[in-house]
Amino acid sequence: MSHISAKNAYKSLEERLNKFPQGVPPSKTLYDILKVLFTEREATLVAQLPIRPFRVKTAAKIWSVSDSEALKILDSLAAKAILLDLEDDKGKKYILPPPMAGFFEFALMRTRNDIDQKLLGELYYQYMNVEEDFIKDLFYSAETKLGRVYVQEEVLTNDDEITILDYERATHIIETASHIGVSMCYCRHKMEHVGKACDAPMDICMTFNNTANSLIKNNFARRIDVSECKELLHQAYESNLVQCGENVQKGVNFICNCCGCCCEALVAAREYGSLQPVATSSFIPYIDYDECINCKKCLNTCPIYSIVEVKDKDKTTIKIDEDICLGCGVCARSCPKKCIHLKKRKEKIITPASSAHRVVLMAIEKGQLQNLIFDKGALHSHRAMASILSSILKLSPIHKAMASDQMKSIYLDRLLRVKK
Repeated sequence: MSHISAKNAYKSLEERLNKFPQGVPPSKTLYDILKVLFTEREATLVAQLPIRPFRVKTAAKIWSVSDSEALKILDSLAAKAILLDLEDDKGKKYILPPPMAGFFEFALMRTRNDIDQKLLGELYYQYMNVEEDFIKDLFYSAETKLGRVYVQEEVLTNDDEITILDYERATHIIETASHIGVSMCYCRHKMEHVGKACDAPMDICMTFNNTANSLIKNNFARRIDVSECKELLHQAYESNLVQCGENVQKGVNFICNCCGCCCEALVAAREYGSLQPVATSSFIPYIDYDECINCKKCLNTCPIYSIVEVKDKDKTTIKIDEDICLGCGVCARSCPKKCIHLKKRKEKIITPASSAHRVVLMAIEKGQLQNLIFDKGALHSHRAMASILSSILKLSPIHKAMASDQMKSIYLDRLLRVKK
């Protein structure tokens, strides 16, 4: 590995992470975080890895080591949940997940002694809750959102049940997952280390499919079945937690059960109001004022303060700010008179078909499509290129135009023209 650049390992890693749509604004705190999570050698090696999934032979070629040595290194990184080791019909492949939702969170999804978790929790708090550049970039730098809200199904009426789509149901995600894992809530674990945690359930973070299987194999998640996962979902409902999952229709990798005081997405929603950090559900609550007793319970349980009191002369009315509301349904569940109901939003909520579709959309919106197209090793994989181009072909006309303009590629332009 003598050819590896002598450039600062953590700077190289930061630059590698910022080639992905979900990046990490550089700061001293970021470098302190990376030093906790990565040894200098690990940072040097990971900085050279492709953005997209890759196999042992790719890493061995990049690092100029034997396949057996590359496998040993990759498995050691997967054991620390820095990489995910995934399985497909061709065997094992690896991917470096983005920091969020990814290896930042994985580091606090169980208690462990190989890193200083208290120090890491304090650094995370500084980086995300004090400095804020990371959170603004994560949630507000692209129109397409990383996460989306699932409505609490138990508060839906029979009419609503007919209109809700399968991929909008947390229960459907659970029932169709190939693997299910449950872990410690990263957000509340982080807040625990700075003395700000609430009393919401801790062991309730859900992961699915190949991501769950990797975390389970490496002891960062506990394998559970559909029945237990549904019980945890009901527990989350009872605790007034909001279900925020990956913003895709198929292959959802995670559903977090979020409180308004610890979860970065909901904290951001409180702070920035109508600049919603995650995609809303397709529902919006409304109040039947003939039944409302003005008990204010909904006002107190809304996790993002989207329900407010409006005073008009001597009368006080409870109002829902629809520009802020995420459509989670917590207020409807908490209403003792059951006078808060859900209705479909007027605007259609568009959800990307898959993770590849979402990543391509985010890359286009952030001007980073070239990083996916010209990723190390990607051009040597017809499957990787096919996945990217397939996602581009499914885009709206305006996103296709943005993609073509970013790439300035005759090939891509002709491809898009042919498929019109």
